Amino acid sequence: MATIDSIEMFIGQQTHVTVKATMKEGAKAEFPVFKPQQYLTPGVEVLGSREEGTKDAENGFVERSVVYTLTSFDDTLYYLPPFKVKVDGKEYESKSLALKVLDFEVDTTHVEQFFGPKDVQDNPFLWAEWSLVFWLSVLMLVVLALGYYLYIRLRDNKPIISTIRIVKKLLPHQKAMKAIESIKAEKLVQSENQKEYYTKLTDALRKYIEERYGFNAMEMTSSEIIERLERALAADTTSAQSMQEELRQLFTTADLVKFAKYSTLINENDANLVNAIEFINQTKIETPVTEEEETKPKLTEEAIRSRKTRTTLKWLIGATVVISLVLLGYIVYATYQLLI
Repeated sequence: MATIDSIEMFIGQQTHVTVKATMKEGAKAEFPVFKPQQYLTPGVEVLGSREEGTKDAENGFVERSVVYTLTSFDDTLYYLPPFKVKVDGKEYESKSLALKVLDFEVDTTHVEQFFGPKDVQDNPFLWAEWSLVFWLSVLMLVVLALGYYLYIRLRDNKPIISTIRIVKKLLPHQKAMKAIESIKAEKLVQSENQKEYYTKLTDALRKYIEERYGFNAMEMTSSEIIERLERALAADTTSAQSMQEELRQLFTTADLVKFAKYSTLINENDANLVNAIEFINQTKIETPVTEEEETKPKLTEEAIRSRKTRTTLKWLIGATVVISLVLLGYIVYATYQLLI
């Protein structure tokens, strides 16, 4: 059995034909099969079909039904041929149907009431789709502005350059003679402050002996220094050995002045100064090679803070560049995905 929803429809509309078959339970039924847009009859297309399922009928029978969707674009009366259904190999036909396709009535006397054809319109702008790209673009501009500001700060802050000063390393006897010349310039030989005079003179000798012979004369007593010098000068020249007694007398006088408030005469001070110079001249070692040492000037606390600030600025500028590149890459990718 075949039924149609409506025997009349307008051009382009759709109607449905339901084909039902009643059979014994377990029987095999084959309904007509149509390809999409296949013509049932010239002018009537079959758009698709769907099976409604199986329902129980009386006396052990079941009912199966299939619905076919039809359409047409020509205004005329169509004859729909019977639908053929096979049940267990035996063919059955439904009754024929009719379909009337109607055209729209158009009032050609009032053309102005109809709208003309419209151009192709772009898809509407959806803020929800573009909001992420917009705010990421704003963030990228802010990061770039921050990076440029940090660059200006770095550029205006002059770099700290630690200059290296090359100084000649003085030999031990040169240092000692320089200290003695300072004593002479201060006229400590004639000064009443004999303690200061002998302190500076013996310190100059102690430093010379320490650098010349390699033992810690600055931390030794006068007797310990003379004892170490006797062993060191044992293999030296006779003139150098003869200076031991004068040097012993010099250190003894210095100890008396510094610790026993002993007062010396000016000629005695002069003699001790001459003996010190003579000892240095007889024991000095002249080296033809001049050693040099590099000294770096110490940075002030302000300079250290400035250098730390420059380092921090460089790291921040690098971070802003990396973040900006990542944001730019993602913005370009997201924009491309929205446009395709």
